[in-house]
Amino acid sequence: MDLRQMEYLVALADEQQFTRAAAVCHVSQSGLSAAIRSLEEELGTTLFSRTTRRVEPTDAGLALLPYARTMLAQSAAARDAVVQATRELSGELRVGAEQCLGIVDVPSLLERFRRRYPLVDIHFTQTGSHDLVEQVRDGDLDLAFVAITDHLTRVTRTELGRWPVVLLCPPEHPLAASAHVEWSDLREQDFIDFQESWAVRSLNDAACATHGVGRRVRCTVNDVHTLLDLVQRGLGVALVPQHVASKPQATGLVAVQLPPSEAPQWVVSAITGSPAAASAPLLLEILDAELRRRDVAPSEEPVGVAAASR
Repeated sequence: MDLRQMEYLVALADEQQFTRAAAVCHVSQSGLSAAIRSLEEELGTTLFSRTTRRVEPTDAGLALLPYARTMLAQSAAARDAVVQATRELSGELRVGAEQCLGIVDVPSLLERFRRRYPLVDIHFTQTGSHDLVEQVRDGDLDLAFVAITDHLTRVTRTELGRWPVVLLCPPEHPLAASAHVEWSDLREQDFIDFQESWAVRSLNDAACATHGVGRRVRCTVNDVHTLLDLVQRGLGVALVPQHVASKPQATGLVAVQLPPSEAPQWVVSAITGSPAAASAPLLLEILDAELRRRDVAPSEEPVGVAAASR
C-alpha cells in the first residue's frame, strides 16, 4: 500500500463515482481504476462494489478507510513539521481565488501553509478572475489563482492546468441526447452564466461570438452551485469547465461535448505581482509538491506546476 493508493481510495469512497474521484485527484479515470484494482489484488479482497450508477465501499473498504485517512493526514503533518522546524517565516500573505477552480483546492492549500508557517498572517479574498488580476497588479494581493490568460501585463503567470468547456443541460433538454453539439445548435438557447468578472463568462462570450452564436443569458449568477441549481430546474443551459459538470451537485445533469477542435480551454493559473510577499513562492512550492505527488504514469499529461511566463 502507498499514499497514492490511499488518496484514490478516500476520493472514491467520498465521491462514489470513478469519474468524479479521478477529477478530484487530477488523474485519468483509467489510472485511478488501475490503482484501486492493484490495491484490491494486493489485499486479496474487493474494496468497492461497482454498479452502473455508483460505487460503494464494501465492508473491507469501510474497514480500511479510516486508516487511509490517517495515513494521508500523518504524511502531510510530517512534511509540515519538518519544514516548520527548519524555516521561520513571519509577515503577511494576501491571496485571492475564483470559486471552484478544480485544479487547486485553495482552502486545503491555505491550511497546509498555515501549518508550515504559523507566524504568517494570511488574508484571503474570493472574487472573479478579472477583479483578482487588477488587485494583484495594483499590489493589493500578493498572489491569486485565476482562470484568465489575457490582459496579464505586469504580472507573472504560472499555468497549473486546464479543462475543456462543455455544455451542461437537464436530461429532458433536446440536446441532452446528443453525443456532441455543434455551435450552431446553441443558437436560440436560453443560457445561465456567471457575472462578467468571472473568467468563464468572458471565455464563453468570446467563443460564442467567434462561432456566430448570439446568446440570450437569462440568468446571471455569482456562485457555481446556484448555476447548477438553475440548470437542474430547467431555466437554461450553461457552458462550464468540464470539472464543474463532475461536481456532486451536478448529478443528473448531462454534459455534452463541444466540437473537440473548437471547444474553449479553461486555463487555471497562479499569478503574482511585483513586488510580492516573500511567502508567495512558498505557497506555490507547497502546491507544486502536491500536484507532482498526484502525477500519474509518464504517458499521461503532467499536472505539475509549469514554468512561469510573463
